[in-house]
Amino acid sequence: MDLLSPLAHKGFARLFAAQVTALLGTGLLTIALALLAYDLAGARGGLVLGYALALKMVAYVTLAPLANAILGGLPRRGLLVTLDLIRAAVALCLPFVSEVWQIYALIFVLQAASAAFTPTFQATIPDILPDEHTYTRALSLSRLALDIENLASPALAVLLLAVVPATGLFFGTALGFLGSAALVAWASPPRPAERPPASTWQRTLSGVRLYLATPRLRGLLALNLAAAAGGAMVIVNTAVIVAELFGRGKAEVALATGAFGLGSMAAALALPRLLDHVPDRPIMLAGAGGLAVSLVFGSIILALAPAFGAEFWPAYLIWMAVTGLLYSAILTPTGRLLRRSADAAGRPALFAAQFALSHGCWLVAYPLAGTLGAWAGMTTTAVLLGLLAAGATLAARQLWPRASSDPA
Repeated sequence: MDLLSPLAHKGFARLFAAQVTALLGTGLLTIALALLAYDLAGARGGLVLGYALALKMVAYVTLAPLANAILGGLPRRGLLVTLDLIRAAVALCLPFVSEVWQIYALIFVLQAASAAFTPTFQATIPDILPDEHTYTRALSLSRLALDIENLASPALAVLLLAVVPATGLFFGTALGFLGSAALVAWASPPRPAERPPASTWQRTLSGVRLYLATPRLRGLLALNLAAAAGGAMVIVNTAVIVAELFGRGKAEVALATGAFGLGSMAAALALPRLLDHVPDRPIMLAGAGGLAVSLVFGSIILALAPAFGAEFWPAYLIWMAVTGLLYSAILTPTGRLLRRSADAAGRPALFAAQFALSHGCWLVAYPLAGTLGAWAGMTTTAVLLGLLAAGATLAARQLWPRASSDPA
């Protein structure tokens, strides 16, 4: 199968296995944190988890460029393995916390390590797979891994909770990071390209400056905001929508989330062949514009759900799948734009800038979706987030001129 062609490269196959292993650990971590927050704070557990996730975004936004500036010249193998070991150590500490502040402190350390790990990992892949055809398929595999993790981690958590206490999930998280460390060491990723002399401050800002100076990447930033608007509506509000508007339970929450994931997977499977014939710009703009329309259309389903829940439940699941497909159409080609916009020496800083700036969009979208959902209702929230996605799409069209969409 053409989609699996990157796995013929042993280095990428091992790094991909490391990604999947770490993702399973991260998925268990999210579930374990929610349970731990409830044990420590009771009814305020959701607030504790919300603050922990906000700390995650703050760490990503502020530390990714700085980490690249300080650590980007180090051998990747040793750096990535060390960061995985730090994440595993934090996960092993979490079962023993007894105060809420300890959760915040440990999660910040773990996410600081992730802020250094993920952009470095992502910048390694185009060095291993220089051919764009193969690299495009690697991006789709990575997107599939994210979607499969969203389905697999809850199922794995259910199986583990049948035999271990909730805190045991943290040990599963640690095993995921330890497995990732072993696979990264086995893959032996290449050393980074030599960087030109510069101060730490110059290195910290270099990726952001290059990002904002590149038309296609300025457009990508707007597209990140469109994707965050749609993604936040799903991630933040699905449980409330299913319970309050449709009167259904936890199993249906998982079903709705799964529908979103299946739509995203469908896009990841279809995009490699489509991108062989159609440039990135029209596909990504179509995904963002479609996502805006989908959110506004979804508001009709949400408005009618309280009165006609049973009749509109299938329509809601289809809407979730379509939303997932459009969301993935925006995000899957992102690495191609970054790869084209810098040489091997500048690429790590650019991936770090994308990591920070894109999570800045999520830092806006997450609280916006939650606040609007709580105070204005889900119908209004869907419309307003749809308008935000539409505005971001129009901005992307202006910021990313058609003439600059050709490969650099």
